[in-house]
Amino acid sequence: MDTKFIGKKSAAAGGWGALKSCGKQLLQSGMPLSGARTMLKANQPDGFDCPGCAWGDPEHGSSFEFCENGVKAVAWEATEKRATPAFFEANTVSQLRQLTDYELELNGRLTHPMRYDGASDRYLPVSWEDAFAEIGGILKGLDNPDRAEFYTSGRASNEAAFLYQLFVRIFGTNNFPDCSNMCHEASGIAMRQAVGVGKGTVLLEDFEEADAIFVIGQNPGTNHPRMLGDLRRAAIRGARVVVFNPIRERGLERFSDPQDKIEMMRGGSTDIASHYLQPQLGGDMAAVRGMAKAVLAAEDAAVAAGLPPVLDHAFLSAHCAGFQEYRAAVEATSWAEIEDQSGLRREQIERAAEVYIKAERVICTWAMGVTQHLDSVATIREIANFMFLRGNIGRPGAGLCPVRGHSNVQGDRTVGINEQPPEDFLDALEKHFGFAVPRRHGHNVLAAIGAMLDGSAEAFIGLGGNFARATPDSALVEKALRRLKLTVHIATKPNHSHLMPGEASFILPCLGRTEMDRDAAGGSQLVSVEDSMSMVHGSAGINRPASPHLLSEVAIIAGIAEAAVGSAVVDWAELAGDYDRIRDHIEATIPGFEDYNKRLRKPRGFHLRNAAAHREWQTPAGKASFSSGPLPEETVHQRARKGEGRFALQTFRSHDQYNTTVYGLDDRYRGVYGERQVIFIHPEDLKTMNAGAGERVDVIGEHDDGIERIARDFRFVPYDIPRGSIAGYYPELNVLVPLGSAGKESDTPTSKSIMVSFRRRNAA
Repeated sequence: MDTKFIGKKSAAAGGWGALKSCGKQLLQSGMPLSGARTMLKANQPDGFDCPGCAWGDPEHGSSFEFCENGVKAVAWEATEKRATPAFFEANTVSQLRQLTDYELELNGRLTHPMRYDGASDRYLPVSWEDAFAEIGGILKGLDNPDRAEFYTSGRASNEAAFLYQLFVRIFGTNNFPDCSNMCHEASGIAMRQAVGVGKGTVLLEDFEEADAIFVIGQNPGTNHPRMLGDLRRAAIRGARVVVFNPIRERGLERFSDPQDKIEMMRGGSTDIASHYLQPQLGGDMAAVRGMAKAVLAAEDAAVAAGLPPVLDHAFLSAHCAGFQEYRAAVEATSWAEIEDQSGLRREQIERAAEVYIKAERVICTWAMGVTQHLDSVATIREIANFMFLRGNIGRPGAGLCPVRGHSNVQGDRTVGINEQPPEDFLDALEKHFGFAVPRRHGHNVLAAIGAMLDGSAEAFIGLGGNFARATPDSALVEKALRRLKLTVHIATKPNHSHLMPGEASFILPCLGRTEMDRDAAGGSQLVSVEDSMSMVHGSAGINRPASPHLLSEVAIIAGIAEAAVGSAVVDWAELAGDYDRIRDHIEATIPGFEDYNKRLRKPRGFHLRNAAAHREWQTPAGKASFSSGPLPEETVHQRARKGEGRFALQTFRSHDQYNTTVYGLDDRYRGVYGERQVIFIHPEDLKTMNAGAGERVDVIGEHDDGIERIARDFRFVPYDIPRGSIAGYYPELNVLVPLGSAGKESDTPTSKSIMVSFRRRNAA
């Protein structure tokens, strides 16, 4: 069997490998010198916000506030390659559909607005005026505004997102399927229930004071590498870093900081995790409950021995509701149940709990390894419960920290991209703009796909992103898009969503984050974004646009809005000409944005106040609220082991990708090179199947809805992962994620909890 694609893993994250990768990406862009100059303005007060991730910027930044992923994102955007009308003339949509995601986006930046021509199966150039007029005409022709779906990617700025939601609500719907529906929806829901605010309670500076940091279901080395610098500094000063992750991820084991000259010259690295626990898929809630059980046992032992208490009784008494009920639920949960569901031994969990007990200040951080499960909301509530026990909310060096993926996914929600908007926000819009705001809840991502499939939705507009590849059940989503009257994609590069055209289909090319955006007077426009720490800061591109025919996202939204709803309520052209005016409207309708334009222009921007961080609890109980439900009746790995040859699958990114964008075919942190169709699996599981590394299989979905789901021709990679659990890359494996399997309360696809089996290729 061919195993040449399996190679040596990097000894540590970062280091010379990261620098080499940065150089490679800049060279591949065709603009290495300008790309390098561009990076010097990434995450700087007078530059642009890196489009790579939502990790926060330090108050006193250096001149190098970027990472390997940031270089990849900028090089990807600032490439010299162009997807001109000649590219589309030379390739039919059917031909382009045969390309991989990587091959398709290698063709470079879009340069002209394009309209699909069904007769030739090609995209042809169209003027902006004609595109806006036709799109507006189709939208106005719908018999109900709820027949249109308006998707948003986390790439969009606050200004673009606010204008988008304003247009759509004037149009008459709250249909806002959003990328957050597929990632951190559970975090927002659970945290609003627990502490009253759906955002993290920490600042970046809190990582400098924490005694312990618990990292659950998260891979910073690939998804937000700048976080590794903060974890490294914490580890160096003696903080404990406790990791819960089924996969052994290099970035959580060791990190070599490219900005540390001495470490680089010596070829050294720093240990990150002091404790690394590998739960089974879906076992995080049981693991956290086990730690809580150990903490409560330590409290009982301390009381019996006349020692100082372990729990923060003052915090529990003054600030918490439901503690006794939670304690009863923990005591009713047996260690046998915890061990079976978590896949961890009691002594492992107790050692992790001991770190928590000894630490005065604790941060708990998590990402999609927690949120993309059936019981993700309950798991995050359990994390909050655990942090309440010793008062680790609302004081320096402590708190809850969900780490968002895209650079402004949190900001988009703040400024109104929400299918279930709060009534006070709708009231503010109605009062300020003077129109009747739609009140009925709209569609999230899964509901939007369902509406497209059953014919109740007829139009789709995508503000960024790659909807068809980011969503689950790829074959069904393709079918859903291609049956619509209208599909519109606002994008910087061609992607697979563009190749599933509706009856009328448009690709509208926009400026990238690194490019200059001119106002009506020829000056530079400023946009803003919000990071995972609720810091709002400005971003201004510095590069010449890839094409003179590009418009900003704001200008495109304004053009569609003018054609679809007119200017009786809003002067769209005025707002597109001066983003300060958009920010004036945000300030007038959303609390926390007072003096928006003035504060935005300060270095590093400003912080949106978080009530929970000040121990002000906007919950029904008026306090931080414990939840006291039982553990899940059964997790995916417990279900999988009941059937012979079944496994629990999670999808994740390779190190050479960001969301659905694939920068290259290597994953050096996991030792895979030139190949993406792989399945990471425990070596003993391979032996049990009498299979070996490199063997080719089809992966078969085992969801019980009668739909055949097959991911064809994947190869095995032996890896350090719990037995019975496997992993592989999205979007290639999204075909196996069922639309009908979604998180309770969150409605997030369960991309980390997929039941599958294998079929040998030679037996097919």
